[in-house]
Amino acid sequence: MARADVPGMDSGLYAAYTGLLARTQALDTAANNLANAGTSGFRAGRESFRGVLSSGLSESGWGAVADGASQVGETVNGYGILGGVSADFTQGPMVTTGNPLDLALSGAGFFQIQTKQGIRYTRDGSFLKSPTGVLTTQAGEPVLDVAGQPITLPSGTVTISTNGTVSVTTPAGSGVIGQLGIMNFASTDVLSAEGADRFVAAAGSVPIPASPLVQQGALESSNQDTVHGTMELVLIQRQAEMMQKALTVFDGQLDKTAVEQLAKV
Repeated sequence: MARADVPGMDSGLYAAYTGLLARTQALDTAANNLANAGTSGFRAGRESFRGVLSSGLSESGWGAVADGASQVGETVNGYGILGGVSADFTQGPMVTTGNPLDLALSGAGFFQIQTKQGIRYTRDGSFLKSPTGVLTTQAGEPVLDVAGQPITLPSGTVTISTNGTVSVTTPAGSGVIGQLGIMNFASTDVLSAEGADRFVAAAGSVPIPASPLVQQGALESSNQDTVHGTMELVLIQRQAEMMQKALTVFDGQLDKTAVEQLAKV
């Protein structure tokens, strides 16, 4: 029997399969979010979905399972195909650390850092002073100033103002060392996550100076908290189970239809 003999059921089977695949992919995103709930400056990934079933498919006359298929089909259609995953740029909570080289941004913008792969953007301000005096990330990558150059700190007390101006006080006096190169983009759509706490801009994207408030001695936490991350993971797991059951329903009814058609031959 050709599968075209049961177009509605065939479509339902496909929808259930794609729904299960979408929720499986969403599980990866939710697991990554939860794993980085303690990562400073982390931006959680949020998935979007689109349906695969037509509005009338659940009423296509599937005999005894029509009502059940309608309910399952409604669930499947809501999470049919993973439309994409985008970063949630909602600001995370601030945590005071007291470390003068820990910096948090209140408002839109990113620190610029120089990596081996090129300039990257981050909200993780847990910085260090290297043995040569350069302000770096925990991985040893230089933090850049407004001119795109590394910031070198002489010995002394470091003070960073709310506009990102870096000053150092020594026994001989105090002086301005430079200003943090805090940048943003006309649209965050040009940014792609790279690792847990940084972003890479699309080719041709031009960063623009940003003016968030810089808070010294603090860090911005992840915008994914553990409680909601756990609840989201459990919910997606349950939805995946629903898709699995839907797949079984559609597949079983397809086999039943095939047997009935064969008996008529």
